[in-house]
Amino acid sequence: METSEKANRLHIGRKVSRIRELRGMKQEYLATELGISQQAISKLEQSEEIEDSTLDKIATVLGVTADAIKGFTEESIFNYFNNFNDNSTGDFRQHCTFNPIDKVVELYERLLASEREKIEMLKGK
Repeated sequence: METSEKANRLHIGRKVSRIRELRGMKQEYLATELGISQQAISKLEQSEEIEDSTLDKIATVLGVTADAIKGFTEESIFNYFNNFNDNSTGDFRQHCTFNPIDKVVELYERLLASEREKIEMLKGK
């Protein structure tokens, strides 16, 4: 059991795959951005090790650093989102200066008034 956990921690290809999935990115997109085939991405994601220069390019497309990929764990993602949600809930309310529903209603009323004007113009002809 200990060796399989160690292999999962060190398997860079799996980490790239998981980060790509979490970012909502398909292999095809990553391949296009790197100028290689989707099959090459599949092979990279199956590789336990990836050259640093290649990893740097992948990291850039994924929007992270190569060190972030190397140190990636599932637990770190859950911790990040738990902390993000805990810390940002109150902050959002403080930064929001208008009610989005009010803006939608305002827009709807303006569109409705514009349509009424058009109807009146057509009736006048």
